[in-house]
Amino acid sequence: MDSQRAKEILLLYRPGASDANDPEFADALEQAERDPELARWFEAHCARQSLVRHQLKHISVPQELRQRILDQVAGHSKIVWWRRPSFHALAAAAAIVLVAGLAWFWTRSNGGNSFADYRDQIVRGVQRFYDANNMDMLTNNLTEIRAYLAQNSAPSDYVLTKPMEKLPGIGCNVLKWRSNKVSLVCLDSGNKNILYLFVVDRSAVSDPPRTDPPQFVRIRKLMSASWSHEGRIYILAASGEEDVLRRFL
Repeated sequence: MDSQRAKEILLLYRPGASDANDPEFADALEQAERDPELARWFEAHCARQSLVRHQLKHISVPQELRQRILDQVAGHSKIVWWRRPSFHALAAAAAIVLVAGLAWFWTRSNGGNSFADYRDQIVRGVQRFYDANNMDMLTNNLTEIRAYLAQNSAPSDYVLTKPMEKLPGIGCNVLKWRSNKVSLVCLDSGNKNILYLFVVDRSAVSDPPRTDPPQFVRIRKLMSASWSHEGRIYILAASGEEDVLRRFL
């Protein structure tokens, strides 16, 4: 692992959490030990993270906020991670300002739209926040999935491989990454294993993956395969090793 790749991974590192036990973080931390410049950057990064955590802990939460949250949740059939409720309390506003400032630093430090950053965030996000009950649309009909994505101005002209065309759908979501709409198509590959197919426009990143062969990278519990095709970037992710994904490519 080179220092640039390690830095992209360590941008998601949270001091004091269990991230150090993640194999991917462990490799990046070892690279920081070998590279003095990366080590200095990482020390500053951890200091900023700790400062943000400290400031968030000292925000005063209005007494009525809990009830306001429960009232809003009661009025919604589902809450998904990319559509969080808008709270107008001063505490929430202060937290947003702090997180926005940190996000600005990340963007400045990482060029703003690298493919590695996109892949890590989108695949990690589906593992941390995804719930089948929170899909925008539940259906096993691939034609209906494509039509729904088109209606919501998300990439719908994606090309499925022949093995994927034979699989039943589970549902779909319209996600967002840095103002770019991302189509998430979920397919049932059997044995309770879900295939997550992410499709975004090629212009969303500065360094899109090559057309062939696919790039395989493990991101926490999911193996991912990435490639470009006719103006779109594809990421296919699932539990297991490379051979699981190769069956559908």
